[in-house]
Amino acid sequence: MAKNTLTLIDNRVDKTYEIEIESATIRAKDLRQIKVTEDEFGMMSYDPSFENTASCKSGITFIDGDKGILRYRGYPIEQLAESSNQLEVSKLLIDGELPNEKEFRKWQLDIQSNNAVPEPIKDIIQAFPKNAHPMGTLISLVAALSTFYPEAKNITNDKENYLNICRLIAQVPILAAHFYRHSQNLTLIPPDNSLSYAENLLNMMFDGDEKKLHPNIVDAMDKLLILHADHEQNCSASVMRNVGSSEPDPYSSVSAAASALYGPLHGGANEAVLEMLGDIQTADDIRSFLDKVQNKEVKLMGFGHRVYKAYDPRAKCIKKAADSVFAITGTNPLLDIALQLESIALSEEYFIARNLYPNVDFYSGLIYQSMGIPTEMFTVLFAIGRTAGWLAQWKELLSDDEQKIARPRQIYTGYGSRNYIDVSKR
Repeated sequence: MAKNTLTLIDNRVDKTYEIEIESATIRAKDLRQIKVTEDEFGMMSYDPSFENTASCKSGITFIDGDKGILRYRGYPIEQLAESSNQLEVSKLLIDGELPNEKEFRKWQLDIQSNNAVPEPIKDIIQAFPKNAHPMGTLISLVAALSTFYPEAKNITNDKENYLNICRLIAQVPILAAHFYRHSQNLTLIPPDNSLSYAENLLNMMFDGDEKKLHPNIVDAMDKLLILHADHEQNCSASVMRNVGSSEPDPYSSVSAAASALYGPLHGGANEAVLEMLGDIQTADDIRSFLDKVQNKEVKLMGFGHRVYKAYDPRAKCIKKAADSVFAITGTNPLLDIALQLESIALSEEYFIARNLYPNVDFYSGLIYQSMGIPTEMFTVLFAIGRTAGWLAQWKELLSDDEQKIARPRQIYTGYGSRNYIDVSKR
């Protein structure tokens, strides 16, 4: 019977090593035994951007990029988007199982009982410039929450952790909506516990506007929050874990994760899609734009994904939600361009051969725009949905005995030892 090991031969010293294989991986630290001389540090693996390195074991999210599969705790994303809701999915991600009716009702009540930010936070919101980027304010405000809940540092206390998880899921939407109202010179709208999670968010932003609180709009927002809730070890989830590994309070870790999401290569991608569609201007310009893409003169935003080699399963769900939203809000020139752009790209060999299928960002920005949400708020909405996923990653990290404070290695490429020279002699 074949052994579940990997045999390595170091040709430098003609020595053979046998390394254990577990879950189709080897432990990087097992490479340390490979040395030319005993006083060496030992072999390391070099993996820029962690493209082929597993930093943890996780039971939260499963992705098969080749087959276009995304599952939360084993449940297909398509089923959750169609039949569940944001709070139920949050409970699933954080605790590992779908709650029964009693458990879900308690979860809802625990979220609702924390559905108010400390009063001084409102003063901080009012102090921000109205033209400040909403993500910059959200990052700051989430970090500020930790100062109002000093007991949150007690991360070995499960009851305290649960309370702060409830607070973050409840209060991140409030922070976002309050700053939106401030930026528009509008009165802040308090949360309403009689509304669903998504409906409450929209109501705090739009103060009972019937069109913006239409069931189709609320349902689409709920789906978008679910679809953005988690996505394995992406940049912001990794930051959540890395920062969390030094054991600060969860507010500080979420603030750090939101900072990672702020970047245009992560959470800001749907903004880039709208900018791209705006640059194309008319349907007549699509062909010349796609020619520029093939000539590598411009980038095709909203197509392709680092982990998906097939159609992003979230994009399919979002496209369906988009149709229901546009039935209420109507279409616009950018949507018409997007539909034609997608149709052409999906039919041409250049894009098919490179697996350039629409991803989650292609339609989400168009939906948000049709809801009347400013482009700068798109990443904030992403962060609201992703908060539950970040907290699930954080909770799992705390329970993993193999995890220590994150400390990657490096390959030093600088100078060797040098002696200091006085400034007068340089």
